[in-house]
Amino acid sequence: MSLVDSTESWLAAHYDDLVAWRRHIHRYPELGRQEYATTQFVAERLAEVGLNPKALPGGTGLTCDFGPEHQPRIALRADMDALPMAERTGAPYASTMPNVSHACGHDAHTAILLGTAQALAAVPELPVGVRLIFQAAEELMPGGAIDAIAAGALSGISRIFALHCDPRLEVGKVATRHGPITSAADRMEITLYSPGGHTSRPHLTADLVYGLGTLITGVPGVLSRRLDPRNSTVLVWGAVNAGVAANAIPQTGVLAGTVRTASRQAWVDLEDIIREAVDALLSPLRIEHTLSYHRGVPPVVNEDVSTRILIHAIDALGPDVLADTRQSGGGEDFSWYLEEIPGAMARLGVWSGEGPQLDLHQPTFDLDERALGIGVRVMANIVEQAAKF
Repeated sequence: MSLVDSTESWLAAHYDDLVAWRRHIHRYPELGRQEYATTQFVAERLAEVGLNPKALPGGTGLTCDFGPEHQPRIALRADMDALPMAERTGAPYASTMPNVSHACGHDAHTAILLGTAQALAAVPELPVGVRLIFQAAEELMPGGAIDAIAAGALSGISRIFALHCDPRLEVGKVATRHGPITSAADRMEITLYSPGGHTSRPHLTADLVYGLGTLITGVPGVLSRRLDPRNSTVLVWGAVNAGVAANAIPQTGVLAGTVRTASRQAWVDLEDIIREAVDALLSPLRIEHTLSYHRGVPPVVNEDVSTRILIHAIDALGPDVLADTRQSGGGEDFSWYLEEIPGAMARLGVWSGEGPQLDLHQPTFDLDERALGIGVRVMANIVEQAAKF
């Protein structure tokens, strides 16, 4: 029986299991670096078909090798963590954990890789060795991928692949592209300090609120002139806090936001440019400040050969499955793996085709579970296609 036939046979017999696994993980979500029960659940499902999973340091996340030993393996990766967000889907399998939910589809990623593992385990001889990476803490920048890499998850691996749910794509569609498919993402927090004073005498103190306003408009303006606009670099402030009285200049204020860019080189340069801009904008106002800059993730840049493997794996599902996609402004720590070895990521359509296209990270986000079987087919096809390149 071929690998494709074996996968179809497994799905015919175990599709209900696949859905049940996803719903179980969805019902009991765990935050990053707290995925102990999820890791145990995954390990038990792998052991059921004779596989030998190995926990990563810290007890959250695991790897599992199988297939031929005589050549470099390929890796298939899924992330497992949930978000600190209350669910409002009303689904019968909704989260039972207060203020924690799978609003980014990681429950589906995990179930798909579990299904892929069980389907592949039934194949007598795989064309290439496989390592499964069930990764913790993708949502915690700079991401649990760094921990997995440090623990040796890429040792002996030649290429790595992943899927991510995309609610803008209809079920039955899978999209990928050569080159960058996500963006770099960093966050920052700037705290301003002033002696404070009366609003009637701003010249005798440092007008901190005016300084916040100067940064809110000034820093994005500087970036638009210092960086190539074709890099799509966007700074958006998400929080600003200062003061309690209308006639008092406060002593402290805080400004926080994220900056994203489609360019890896721009990402490398961003922190220095932002620090220089903040210093220059605040200096004439005599406002002291501290800037905490938190480096997040580089862009996911799909490597050429790996992307061709992924495209062939998608095309094998039918002539109308492969879809076009653009580079996203979102960040993904899968990018850290691609800093080390070649690889590629695809977007899995999870929209039912009816009703609103709810976005990721919304409390009402849910997915059409027909996408689970499609995800398993793509992942299994990657294994078959990787042996041909």
